Amino acid sequence: MHALTGQDKLAFNKLQKRLRRQVGNAIVDYGMIRDGDKVMVCLSGGKDSYTMLDILMNLQRNAPVSFELVAVNLDQKQPGFPEHVLPEYLDGVGVPYHIVERDTYSVVKEKTPEGKTTCAICSRLRRGTLYGFAEEIGANKVALGHHREDMLETLFLNMFFGGTLKSMPPKLLSDDNKNVVIRPLAYCREADIAEYAEWREFPIIPCNLCGSQPNLQRQVVKEMLAEWEDKHPGRLETMFKSITNVAPSQLADRDLFDFVGLEDKQREFQSKRIEALDVLTREA
Repeated sequence: MHALTGQDKLAFNKLQKRLRRQVGNAIVDYGMIRDGDKVMVCLSGGKDSYTMLDILMNLQRNAPVSFELVAVNLDQKQPGFPEHVLPEYLDGVGVPYHIVERDTYSVVKEKTPEGKTTCAICSRLRRGTLYGFAEEIGANKVALGHHREDMLETLFLNMFFGGTLKSMPPKLLSDDNKNVVIRPLAYCREADIAEYAEWREFPIIPCNLCGSQPNLQRQVVKEMLAEWEDKHPGRLETMFKSITNVAPSQLADRDLFDFVGLEDKQREFQSKRIEALDVLTREA
């Protein structure tokens, strides 16, 4: 990061403090990191994971609890991937790290039909490899760099194409119950992360496997949300609050709310009301 002076320094400090506060609040609100945790920070080489690692290292120095950080990158053997970039960066910042080499690129290309996007299978392979490696190194938390917009995009992708009302939770237990996954950037705006990455001059590595795919539905949803925010500033913040403030009785999921039993609840209420009135009448 180049030396800052005057207004630039003030702007950077303000941005850094905001990101630190939002990450700290998310950690506290969802109990993401506890004393003695070993947190595996998944580093892809993109702006989000760089920012996550940077802010977590910053918080680690002053946190009220003691926790360990270890950065892990999955080298998927994409053609042209600059293998030297991440080790040089991680050596420079002084964080312990591992580079896990798995040729998932060839598997993804082989298994993905012509014209289809690679995201689903790539994500599954990447997740499985990283979760398994976390267990190998004794990490009890796996930190992913998804931010507020990622969570909202996932919400709409599931609504539009999956017929489910779900997003990315800030904290979850993996399907095999072996890994606790955390998303420390859950409260952070993508625009703030992008600006922070510019200030910090992170050595960004673009993903040529998925980022440039045509007809990527996530990109369509991203553009839709950006347009809404441009026309109605603050809308995304309000939308994000909605996924933290769910009212099951106002939806239609029979597993989350007992709609069939409403009459029984009504009768029970009426019975108690009548009993209370009888007592008051006798006392009068």
